[in-house]
Amino acid sequence: MKLRIYAIGYLVFLYAPIALLPIFAFNDATIIAFPLSGFTTDWFGALSTNTALHAAVQNSLFIAVMTAVLSTLLGMCAARAGAMARFPMKAGIMGFIMLPLVLPEIIVAVSLLVVVVQIMGWGLSNWTIIAAHVLICTPFCIAILNGAFQNLDPSMEEAAMDLGESRFSAFRLVTLPLVAPGIVSSMLIAFTISLDEFIIAFFLSGASPTMPVYIWSMLRFPASLPVVMALGTILVGLSIVLLTIAEILRRRGMARAGVKDKGGFL
Repeated sequence: MKLRIYAIGYLVFLYAPIALLPIFAFNDATIIAFPLSGFTTDWFGALSTNTALHAAVQNSLFIAVMTAVLSTLLGMCAARAGAMARFPMKAGIMGFIMLPLVLPEIIVAVSLLVVVVQIMGWGLSNWTIIAAHVLICTPFCIAILNGAFQNLDPSMEEAAMDLGESRFSAFRLVTLPLVAPGIVSSMLIAFTISLDEFIIAFFLSGASPTMPVYIWSMLRFPASLPVVMALGTILVGLSIVLLTIAEILRRRGMARAGVKDKGGFL
């Protein structure tokens, strides 16, 4: 009973601030406070006329799509090697690859800024953010794809090779369809993480801010806060939809492999 009360209290503490977003997004006042003054949808309409926000959203979508594709490709290679191959220092190498999961993002951001600007001499652009986001998203992709590859029987790919297929063809025709739900789930998770990421984008965005960086800049103007609330409501809804799709695909992949589901990534 005590554990249940603790779990409920924890969930309320965690999600109550998010629940306030739609409340104030539809509130007819520029002051974020109770009591509410009325109902309006004007703040959502203001989003459609903000050209600077549109440019920031386009930057974020481009970065998120490229990050999802690249980090999933790298994660697929690492997960396959970790689950189906044997090589020296395997555990240490896999642990090193997963290290960005526990590194503070502020340290990663400052380090990458020094490397990109001072050492490499590159300018800040969307591609510098993509490279940084791939670094932090790849471990998440590996964590998802590990389960998909570990549930496969390596003998199926070996049997395809015995029947005349090359190693790549055996992977494409046998392994890839079986892990496809995990790949899609991995891409959705990476897309969501990249779309919402702020700290690294703040240091590496240059003159083209991403959507989270632009939202942060709007917080300096109190009159813009309701618009931020409206945008935050849309982002929360989009994140929930994407994560739900990712979890559904993960469970379908587990069911297709005939493995008992012992708890999801979410």
